[in-house]
Amino acid sequence: MKRLQRVLAGLSLLSAAFAAPVGAQELADYDYANLSFRGIGIDWGYIWPSKVESTQAYSLRIDLGYLGPGIRIAPVLSYWNSQVKDSELQRFADQLNRLEALRGRGVEIEAAELGEIDYSDLSLMVDAHVVWNTPVALLTYVGAGVGVHALNGRGDAIADTFVEDLLDSTTAAAAIMAGVEGEVFPSLRIYGEARYTLMSDVRYPGFRVGASFMVPRPTAQSGVIR
Repeated sequence: MKRLQRVLAGLSLLSAAFAAPVGAQELADYDYANLSFRGIGIDWGYIWPSKVESTQAYSLRIDLGYLGPGIRIAPVLSYWNSQVKDSELQRFADQLNRLEALRGRGVEIEAAELGEIDYSDLSLMVDAHVVWNTPVALLTYVGAGVGVHALNGRGDAIADTFVEDLLDSTTAAAAIMAGVEGEVFPSLRIYGEARYTLMSDVRYPGFRVGASFMVPRPTAQSGVIR
């Protein structure tokens, strides 16, 4: 957790560094009262986790608009499911065999005895994007996010055992991302994003593509995506 705290502090400094070029804005320019529902996005992605097999991921992104000049807030709900790697099963079995409660009984667990273990993740992150427009009518952004992940391990061989309990956890997480999006219609955007997620149990790079359905804004300027 200390490592995670250092990462979160670093991401906060990174976000501040990105925000600086937006302009010499005053603190009064940034207010939660500016936030309101702007749209909802649905996306599909692919991730490469450190402990489980690479897999597909699905997300729901809520666009809450701009906290202040150039700073967009977007909560993201995501889900993925995969199988624990064989190498990780062996490492887990070795850790279990070092437990005094098992060693005292002369019990030794083999990786094969754990069977296939499914691992899933349901997460809620809040992303902050530093956003700018480009000459080709595309919106680009970089950002950072924090949130919580609920990880769940399950398998026939470990069902209702302490091993299953050990695999379940709820943990804080941080992420960094960069993306691009374009307006197809005033009420529809498509976007792509590269992302890296870090938590105490699992970390992974990934990418996602999706579509956002936006609430019409009659004050929007022609040719400017916001």
